Amino acid sequence: LLLGCELTASTKSYTFQVDEEDDSDHILALSVVCLTDGAKDECNVVEVIGRNHENKEIAVPVANLKLSCQPLLSLDNFKLQPPVTFRLAAGSGPVHLAGWHRIMHREDASLEEDDDLSEED
Repeated sequence: LLLGCELTASTKSYTFQVDEEDDSDHILALSVVCLTDGAKDECNVVEVIGRNHENKEIAVPVANLKLSCQPLLSLDNFKLQPPVTFRLAAGSGPVHLAGWHRIMHREDASLEEDDDLSEED
């Protein structure tokens, strides 16, 4: 599934989350962060807010874009674990984020493991 969102002065954040009841594993990958039409020549800092291994909220800057020197940044499918929030920490955008969302169904994984076991017998 493709993911896309835009951060602006009026919409400074976007949160991607999955249903708590969902028994699947979710992978969110960020591919590109870029300035779009209407961006000013100012620093636009995009942060990713998630949780660390101790379940504490952390904010990490992933892009600092400026129209005159770096209007686009490829993040090479930077993988994140939902829920995650993208925030425009500085600048007024608009900044477009693009990537993909993959759902790994746990029952599918267990079936694959069973197939592997039967092949070994």
